[in-house]
Amino acid sequence: MLKKVIGILVIIAIISVGFFQKEAWLDAIKAGGMFSVLFSMLLIAADVFFPIVPFALIAALNGALFGTANGIWITLTGSMLGTILLFFLARYSFRDWARKKVQAYPAIQSYEASFNKNAFTAVLLGRLIPVIPSLIMNVICGLSQVRWHVFFFASLIGKIPNIIVVTIAGANFTSNKLLSISIYGTYILIIMLVIYKKFPHLLKVPKK
Repeated sequence: MLKKVIGILVIIAIISVGFFQKEAWLDAIKAGGMFSVLFSMLLIAADVFFPIVPFALIAALNGALFGTANGIWITLTGSMLGTILLFFLARYSFRDWARKKVQAYPAIQSYEASFNKNAFTAVLLGRLIPVIPSLIMNVICGLSQVRWHVFFFASLIGKIPNIIVVTIAGANFTSNKLLSISIYGTYILIIMLVIYKKFPHLLKVPKK
């Protein structure tokens, strides 16, 4: 019971601060400096729980403000902070509730079974080819038997390509908007084609 209460308070605090203070957070990030790095990481971590601000927007903003190299590690650090926190909350605080939610998605349940064969590969592919929303992915992993360090490193590696692409696009947006849009658009197109070719069943809406 105590774990659930703590978990509820953590989620409420993250979503509330992020939702009601998002403009202040964005202003603090745009101001630059050491605190802007911290605020950026925290906003990205909160975004893992609730889409307060589009992830691509924050990542692109980091690329524009801090440069490509710094933007990548700042975005990656914040994303992994939120990801691992949600993983542990799903595993230890909301396991029963999360299990009921996952049961509503047959395709996701079939994906969960792949963890029994090769957890690292399943998580890695889930990050590289986002056929499942990131939030659901984190919850599934928390409910499964996958070890936290396997989940962490597979997620870390799998998130890097997307973050690199979005950060580079953001870093070039001011100087060359066409190049920036082309980079991100090409990446999205490749992902959509891979999903369509390799995972068409995940695009089908289950009948009720």
